[in-house]
Amino acid sequence: MTAGDDIAAMETLAIRSDQDVVRVRQLVRTLAVSVKLSLVDQTKLVTAASELARNTLVYGGGGTVAAGRVDNGRRSGIRIVFSDQGPGIPDLDLALTDGYTTGGGLGLGLSGARRLVDEFDIDTAVGQGTTISVIKWCR
Repeated sequence: MTAGDDIAAMETLAIRSDQDVVRVRQLVRTLAVSVKLSLVDQTKLVTAASELARNTLVYGGGGTVAAGRVDNGRRSGIRIVFSDQGPGIPDLDLALTDGYTTGGGLGLGLSGARRLVDEFDIDTAVGQGTTISVIKWCR
């Protein structure tokens, strides 16, 4: 996110169960519709949010998500911030590599989510958790 971005009130949800992941998807879909993202961009954002919420639950041991509208004076979008107090990511470059997985999946969670959004920022430290912020802008 850049200086000058205006963030509307962020709605915060806990991520502690599979049902919470569903609630994150519903919240993000509602916000995406509210800023008039195209159907394709809505789908991309909801998919990214679902992957990141699932990672927060499975790898971070649960956490929170905060989501809301953002405006930088030229366009509007949705900002979503996932935070956990889990073990952190010891090798971020490796974790962002397509095909890398520690959970037996396809290894497209983080790298796939990064490709689906316009801005992707990750802050992680071993033993201190992970925070991932994403933005999808209206075209």
